[in-house]
Amino acid sequence: MIEFLKELLGYTFIVRALIVGVLVALCSALLGVSLVLKRYSMIGDGLSHVGFGALAFAMALNLAPLQVSIPIVLIAAFLLLRISESSKIKGDAAIALISTSALAIGVMIVSMTTGMNTDICNYMFGSILAMSKSDVYLSVAVTVIVLILYVIFYNKIFAVTFDESFAKATGTKSGFYNMLIALLTALIIVVGMRMMGAMLISSLIIFPALTSMRLFNSFKSVVISSVVLSVICFCVGIVISFVYSTPTGASVVIVNLVAFCLFSLLGLIKNKV
Repeated sequence: MIEFLKELLGYTFIVRALIVGVLVALCSALLGVSLVLKRYSMIGDGLSHVGFGALAFAMALNLAPLQVSIPIVLIAAFLLLRISESSKIKGDAAIALISTSALAIGVMIVSMTTGMNTDICNYMFGSILAMSKSDVYLSVAVTVIVLILYVIFYNKIFAVTFDESFAKATGTKSGFYNMLIALLTALIIVVGMRMMGAMLISSLIIFPALTSMRLFNSFKSVVISSVVLSVICFCVGIVISFVYSTPTGASVVIVNLVAFCLFSLLGLIKNKV
């Protein structure tokens, strides 16, 4: 086991993937609990499609993909909430409108420029080899920002998540905190897309929270369980990807699916006892 770990960590691309992946998994789990409880979990899927469109645009113009994607996805997150709150287009319909439009634009750009080359496939489905040194630095910076803001506004996020009407009555600016959650989610989506892929990155947001809710009831216990579970599942997925040469994103999702089934079974046993 020790020899295997030495061999695994002897590869620079594995170390980079672990650093970025653990940080992204950690932040995704934190934000995912609020998004799932607010029934807004598909925002991750919608923003990942926007991210793909932004990446296609950047690569067509030979620009830095992540640096272009971050502001575009942040703007999309802002527009998504504004559309949902101020018009007749609500929740899942707003997400579907923006995500499908962005994905279609991305596919059109790709087909008219580079074609479905290796880089595009990496962004769509993830690649353990895709992480560069600059990606690691950017990921660390983004996750530090997300963690600091989450800790500072934890009580407000908790209040908005569980009872938005009461939070408004007590003077909490719920619109601001909803926007904060969406913008932080957008940052994590963009950072994680390179490794998990635009098609699968939303699983890091949805699975840990849903899995933890099979066994735990309190907000704090679900958050802690989600973080631990997300990081463990990601690390196991990386190992499977390395050993069996499987796609990174798909491997992580399969591990999360197994964990969900296991926790669901344990939850059933717990309720019967």
